[in-house]
Amino acid sequence: MKTSDSNATIERLRIGFVLAKSFTLSAFALFVDTLRLASDEFDRSGRVLADWEVLGSTRHLITSSCGVKVAPTSDFVDPSQFHYIVVVGGLLQDESSVDQETVTFLKKAATQNVRLIGVCTGSFILAEIGLMKGHRTCVSWLHYNAFRERFPDHQVRSDRIFNLDRTRGSCAGGSSAADMAASIVRRHISKEAERNALEVLHIEKARTALAIQTRKPLSIECKDPRIRAVLIMMDQHIEGRLAIHELAASVGLSRRQLERLFMGETKSSPALVYRRVRMERAKQLLVKTKASLIEIALEVGFENASHFSRAFTQTFGQSPTKLRTAALN
Repeated sequence: MKTSDSNATIERLRIGFVLAKSFTLSAFALFVDTLRLASDEFDRSGRVLADWEVLGSTRHLITSSCGVKVAPTSDFVDPSQFHYIVVVGGLLQDESSVDQETVTFLKKAATQNVRLIGVCTGSFILAEIGLMKGHRTCVSWLHYNAFRERFPDHQVRSDRIFNLDRTRGSCAGGSSAADMAASIVRRHISKEAERNALEVLHIEKARTALAIQTRKPLSIECKDPRIRAVLIMMDQHIEGRLAIHELAASVGLSRRQLERLFMGETKSSPALVYRRVRMERAKQLLVKTKASLIEIALEVGFENASHFSRAFTQTFGQSPTKLRTAALN
């Protein structure tokens, strides 16, 4: 098999999909359609440069979170036939999202060094069966706290859209599934194949693994993606335990560089913005919950209610008690 822009013979990219119960249809569709469009010229849908299967322990239909059902196209075969096995998750459930035969298959793939990717909450499934230890996991900001609670000994981040870490990958889901698939296409097939897929999908340009998730904890207008990434980190560590130099290192800057960046765009220091993020969360808890002042204080990183009350009053011009009373009236 030859690419159209090279005389080099390439091996056809092969990917197996494992769909969990209540999987996210959009994430699966964007991933597989990027492969489909990259595999052939224009929109002919030929499996020329890539091939894929939906794997399952049975041929029973698998219901997505939106109710649309997808049928597996293959039984579990030798995992080494695939370059990647992509686990597409969806709604977080108390019961297992995959059966034991699927777990056995994924563990076998890991022993054969087949690359495993968790898309959306598929990373939860891989972590649950012990296959994400020692690898950094990328999850949606929506699922960050749930992942930390379930797997406190795992490395996790929610500021980037996807991550490829040696033999493991993870993706926040949604439209970033297309970005991750495009990255794999570019690596294994060609830039031309990636461009063909994106043009047909009407995606102007694929985002890289350095792209930041589209969320701002505060209504701070900022153009620099490093500030947006730090804001997400602040919001996900609301207890205030991250030092400023740690926040700076997370985006490849020194503390002084981060402070200059914040002052230039937000007219405030990272430390003051971090406190504002914590106070905004405390304000939400005061208005929307019945938590006591000490519970809220501990939640946002204060050792006692009096210290928290002083900081809150300094930030909003009124005490937390007065704010809660006014909200109830």
